[in-house]
Amino acid sequence: MPERPNFVLVFPDQWRGDCLGYTGHPYVDTPFLDEMAGQGVTFTAAYSACPSCIATRACMARGQTPDATGRIGYQDRVPWRYDETMMTRLRDGGYQTINVGKTHFYPQRANLGFEINLTYDPQDHGEGLQSAYHEWLEMQTNGEIRDTTQEINSNSWVVHPWVHEERLHPNTWNMQTALEQIQRRDPMRPFFLQLGFHRPHPPLDPPIENYRRFKDREVGMPPVGDWAEKFAHPATRTDCAQGRLPDHLTRDARTAYFAQIHHLDYQIGRLLQFLGRHGLAHNTYILFIADHGEMLGDHNLWRKTVAYEGSAKVPFVIRPPSGSDALRGATREEPVSHMDIMPTLLDLADLEIPGFVEGSTLAPLIRGENPQWREWMHGEHSSFMGTSQHFVTDGKEKFVWEAIAGEQQFFDLTTDPEETRNLINDPAYGERVDLWRDQLISVLAQRPEDGLTDGGKLTPGSILPQVRPELDKPIECCDGVTRPLE
Repeated sequence: MPERPNFVLVFPDQWRGDCLGYTGHPYVDTPFLDEMAGQGVTFTAAYSACPSCIATRACMARGQTPDATGRIGYQDRVPWRYDETMMTRLRDGGYQTINVGKTHFYPQRANLGFEINLTYDPQDHGEGLQSAYHEWLEMQTNGEIRDTTQEINSNSWVVHPWVHEERLHPNTWNMQTALEQIQRRDPMRPFFLQLGFHRPHPPLDPPIENYRRFKDREVGMPPVGDWAEKFAHPATRTDCAQGRLPDHLTRDARTAYFAQIHHLDYQIGRLLQFLGRHGLAHNTYILFIADHGEMLGDHNLWRKTVAYEGSAKVPFVIRPPSGSDALRGATREEPVSHMDIMPTLLDLADLEIPGFVEGSTLAPLIRGENPQWREWMHGEHSSFMGTSQHFVTDGKEKFVWEAIAGEQQFFDLTTDPEETRNLINDPAYGERVDLWRDQLISVLAQRPEDGLTDGGKLTPGSILPQVRPELDKPIECCDGVTRPLE
């Protein structure tokens, strides 16, 4: 049997799809990701089908849509009741499966197919969990230095640069620990390593030297669409999802966010150098994708969960082994999402793709082939804030529907990639709007229980839960106590 490839999945949290140097972003430096892209394939229409942390991770682990995983929004403390995952399939197929960093599983000690699971987890769900990073940091500093996530809200736009030794920063720990795990791997098996960075997700705490590098640079101001006035009220919380900040605070948040990305890019450079130096580049696929983006003040919005490009579009690069016949320095415009990763890895590993998987293997695309592919994709997010957005897009146009208020939007992403003009009532786009609306209706008509369409038109006012009822059950925690889910 031919030698099977290794896989390294670099999986940061909340990294915008446009924040890559080689795509022409005016304020971001990512030289090592640029190098990766030059040696591999970039997917320019990659989207999160449910742009928040947990839902996206379930889609990736199961190779399914949000509706199929039962997670159509964000809700903590909902058990991961999945017997089969991408990780179990790889493990049972002979791979050593390793996670370093964030998983967002619940219970937090669940492994879901990872044989080695060294976690970074900023949350406390009452399980008595101290993640591997926090144990290490306490040991290294005798408890004198605390992670920023333990001091301020992890959705805050407040900037607090890391002034301690750079080696103690979570980004550096993540990569250093991952490299050590590769060195200690089982040499008799191929490996799958998931490297889950929490950043650039807030808190905005880049190492101080990275922050200083950007402090005096121009970082621009967020675009604000002709439709966004309703979000222009002053932000009153440090973890706001909508609202306008004073310009100097907005600039500071952008500075810290871009600096965080620059530091993460350096960590990726360490990975590339390590694999090459240890003779692993010839047989290792590196995948780089974020779970979702960050609005970063665009249209007076922050954080994620919305259908707009800053939130829903993600960066996605695959660098194939140096000895493969895959494309180099190429781009693919097909709409892709996280559900495509599981079938891709199983295909490349010569393992069977289970019947429940809804995604498609990307292997033909990275080889330069042109298989039959989806022409567009559907995304959604139901929110605890009483909103429920759906979108359909091919990366060139996008139709957005707010299901509670019934509001509709249409954007021509080719001429207006920042979505500043809502063309829903522009007669020149009437046929395109009708086409995309019908595409959304065709998806929602397959879910009559949700009451979102009568098959001919969209039906506003339906409030859906963030998770399907069959998932929302109590679970026995590690201390033997059965707790209700909150």
